[in-house]
Order: sequence, then C-alpha cells, then structure tokens
Amino acid sequence: MSGGYTIRDTYHHSEGEWKRIMKEMKTENRKPDDMISRELELPLSEEDFNSVSEDESNPVSEKEPHTGNFLEEADDSDDAGSDDAAYETRRRIRMERIKNRRRKRKRKRIAAGVLTVAAAAVILTAVFYGGKIKQGLSAGTPVQGTNDKTAVVSGAGTADGGKDDPGAGSGGGENQGEAGGKDKGKALQTDGAMSDKDREEHSAIIADARFHAAQYDYDKAIELLKSDPAYSKSKDMKQAVKEFEEAKASCVSWPLEEITHVFYHSMIVDTGKAFDGDYKEGDYNQVMTTIDEFNKITQIMYDKGYVMVSLYDMAKANEDGTLTPGEIMLPPGKIPFVLSQDDVSYYHYMDGDGYPTKLVVDESGKVRNEYVEDDGSISVGDYDMVPLIDRFVEEHPDFSYRGAKGIIALTGYNGILGYRTDISYETRPDDLDANKVAWLDAHPDFSLEEEREGARKVAQAMKEQGWLFASHTWGHQNIADISLERLQGDTQRFKDNVDPIIGGTDIIIFAFGTDMAGQEDYSGDKYEFLKGQGYNYFCNVDSRKYSVQLRDRYLRQGRRNLDGYRMYYNPELLEDLFDVKEVFDPARPVPVPPMG
Repeated sequence: MSGGYTIRDTYHHSEGEWKRIMKEMKTENRKPDDMISRELELPLSEEDFNSVSEDESNPVSEKEPHTGNFLEEADDSDDAGSDDAAYETRRRIRMERIKNRRRKRKRKRIAAGVLTVAAAAVILTAVFYGGKIKQGLSAGTPVQGTNDKTAVVSGAGTADGGKDDPGAGSGGGENQGEAGGKDKGKALQTDGAMSDKDREEHSAIIADARFHAAQYDYDKAIELLKSDPAYSKSKDMKQAVKEFEEAKASCVSWPLEEITHVFYHSMIVDTGKAFDGDYKEGDYNQVMTTIDEFNKITQIMYDKGYVMVSLYDMAKANEDGTLTPGEIMLPPGKIPFVLSQDDVSYYHYMDGDGYPTKLVVDESGKVRNEYVEDDGSISVGDYDMVPLIDRFVEEHPDFSYRGAKGIIALTGYNGILGYRTDISYETRPDDLDANKVAWLDAHPDFSLEEEREGARKVAQAMKEQGWLFASHTWGHQNIADISLERLQGDTQRFKDNVDPIIGGTDIIIFAFGTDMAGQEDYSGDKYEFLKGQGYNYFCNVDSRKYSVQLRDRYLRQGRRNLDGYRMYYNPELLEDLFDVKEVFDPARPVPVPPMG
C-alpha cells in the first residue's frame, strides 16, 4: 500500500460514496502507484482502486452485500468523523473539485471534436477541388487563353492534359498544392491550401502553355511558364517545361522545297441544288468540293500527320524586298502543308445553288456562315472552309503550326466574303452587270459603308484566328494573257476596294491556275510591276507533289486542286494525301466533265 494510508484513513464516507469515487478514478485510469488524488492529495492503495464496482448506477453492488468494512486494509479508527461540520466542509470542497475537473474534461473533449471536424473538412475540400481541376483539364474544359484557346485542350499530343501526363492538371490532382511563389505580389499557397483564384490562374497559365506546345511553339510555351512568378515553386510548371524541352529536342527541320500546297473553292452544302442539271452543274462538278468530301479529306490528312503551315513560315520578307528562308521544326511523323481557298466572295451567280451566302461573326466572336434555307430563312453555321477548319483546330490544335490556318484568295468585283463592298454598287456605272443590278433592286436599303464595315469585322476576326488574305486579282484576270496596262488597272481596283478592308496583302494567287512564267525564274514587266506593288509571294496551280521556288526576291509555290476533276481523273496524284475512294461523294454526278 502506497504510503501506508487508505482513502478512508482521511475522510469518512458511506460505503456507496467510496465505491462511486473509486469508480470515477478507475474510469480515468488513475493508478494508485503513480497518480496523486486531486481530491485528497494522498496516494491511493491498489486495493482501494480495484475494489470499485463496474455498475456506476448502483455504487453498492447487489452481488456483494455490505460486510461492514469497505476496505479490509483500512484502520477501524476514524477520528475525522467525530466533527460533522468539518466533515461537511471537506465534502463540499471535494465535490466542487470533482465538478471543476469534469467541466475541464468536457471542454477538452469539445475542443478535440471541433479540431477533428475542421481537419476533416480541409482534407475533403482539397481532395474535391483537386479532383475537379484535374477532371476539367483532362476533359478539355474551356480555359480562357487567347483566340478562344479553350481548346487546349482536348487535342492530341501534349495538349490533351491527360491523366497520364505528369504535368497535366496544372495544380490539380496529385500535384495539387505544389505550386508556390508570387503572382503579381500575391503569394500562392502550397500544400493544397491554394486559393480558388490562384488555383484558377495557375491552371490557366499551364493550359495556355500546353496549347502553344501542341501547336509546336515550344519556345513560347516555355517562356510563358518560366516568366510566371509561380514558376520557381511550381512542380507542375517545371514538369511541363521539361516535357516541352524534350519535345523540342525531337523536332527536325523540314526541307522547304518539300512542302506541298492544296486548295479548294467554296464548299457545296446542298448537292441536290448544285447538281440539278442546269448549265452550271458541269463547272460545279469540276472545280468544287462537297462538305462531306472536305471533312473526310481533312480528317484523313490529320490522321496521316499533316500540319498546316504558313507561307510566312517558309520565308520571311524583309523591308528591302528580299526574302530570308524560314525554318519549320516538326516532330517526327508530322508533315507540313499549305492550305488555301479561292474566290471566297460568294458570287451572285451562286445564289440558290446550295452554297453559303456570306461569312459572319457570331455572338461568341467565332466566324460562321449564313445559309439561305428553302423557305427563305437564314441559318448560321459551319458551311465552308473557314469555319470548318476553325472548329477542327479547336478540337485538334496540333493540326496547326504555331496558329497557322489557310490563305483566302479574294477577287473584288462582287465584293468580298459575301459583302457587296465594291464601289460599283454605289456608283452604278452603265456597264454594271445584270446580277449586280438584280441584287441592288432587291436591296433598296443598300449602304456601301455598312457592307464594308461588315466585311472588315469578319476579316479582322479571321486574321486573329491565323487566316491570311491574298489577291486573286480584282477581276479574276488571267495573268498570262492580260496586258501590263490591264494588270495595272486591275491591281489599282483591288488596292482601292479590297486592301483597306483586309489590311493589305503581299500574297497573290493567280486566277485560272496560270502564271507569269514557266519553270524559269520570274522576270519581265509584269513581275517587276507586282513586286513594286509589294507582292512577295506568288502561287499558281501545279499538279506535282512539290513545286517550290525560293529566290532572293520572291517565294513561288504551285498548288494542287482537291476537286471533282482531280479526284475523278487523277486519283493517283493524290495518294500521298488520301485515298479518293474513301472520300468521293456518291452524290457527285459521273463522269465529271473534262476540262476544255
């Protein structure tokens, strides 16, 4: 027995009270050999401690009747019990101490519970938002970047933000909370405690970088991340930079003389109207492509690894009129090509023949087409090459090299892009053709300025999306046949009526597929005139796979027509691009009329 005392040696209590006290002390695991009684401040005996009944509701066990001595080790003498007043005082003090101790234990339990709930909430919040961010990126959730590059991100290559990509998720998933540093003077939090705003900005920056990397602009992607204040503490950003550097190192320089160029005219939306047996059917069948054919060709070329590049990627024009060869760096398996489309004016003679009527900018800022339905109502959608390619690149950003799209070749005599922008619509000269007269009669509220403003809005939106414009000559002239004087007059009309709307151009795509020379280098009055007018890039039509001539003062490239005539008569010339049998529209009448 510790110290030779028992509890009853100090206080006089009933046997029931002693059992209750012993029960509380046993519940608290207070051992007599190493615990001091806070109530009595005396050591307790082992026998005192273990003799407590397990039935708290009945301090005196009914199974163990009272024997007269509660603790056999206790001395029968108890002088303290002779003074009832002193006893009651000590008893009240002891009971107050017990109550205080119980209150303290209750407060501790409440505090511990609050801390446990708070910790669980923090953990669940981090897991929930981390999973949401990772899920959003892997599913291609739109992230605000430039030019509607929400895209990012469900494409191919490194742009997909997939779950197997260690750098994907940009602050979400397994790497949540790894980013740190300062963003515009505001510290990014770590260990999963990043604020929603910082997490969104962090994710958007990485998604934007992945978009640029998907389009093979690795330097821009790397610079974007390294210049961010959070880069030094962000494992996601560093991992992404490592991936971009490895992808860049794998790229090879493509020979400029081995870059092909393909082109189309306007797409046929309704084959029943285009191929209706009238006098225009033969021309449409020869030089046009249906939407179904175009979409299949685009998908097949993408699957084969083709990537759109710009003439400006092939050669850079200097201020002194000379050209410097460019360099196109692509990963193994990728093949560069140039894309263009002729006569995107939506001529009057095409009205009612199953073609779109103009290009417009929709409420979200995307370029679309208008199309007149049978009942006269107007639908807005993707009915021609520009919006179709835009939508395709949104889904497959790696189809575009550093944002390049195609080249749109424009005449001017019927206006551009479906808008009647030529001055002749306002001046109405005596030689105005019948189609223009009929259109003006049907539109008495015509305003030249409004038409030009509408076309200017579309042209600007297209340029922001990577499209280029070219002259197709104002009057669709045959460059091989016309005189220098006529070329000069035609060029001036283009510069007066078209250049101010599109912002000018130094590309000319010759109409009728003709050229100023054969295989020899350019020279002569026509070339010198056009060069003097600021043209540096010249394109004709050539059925060969490659036709590139880069000289000190110009870049010349032949183009391959992907239309009914070429697919029907020379499918073998297109085998590097696609299998004609897989794309030829059964609605196209055969045989396709021969040329000439």
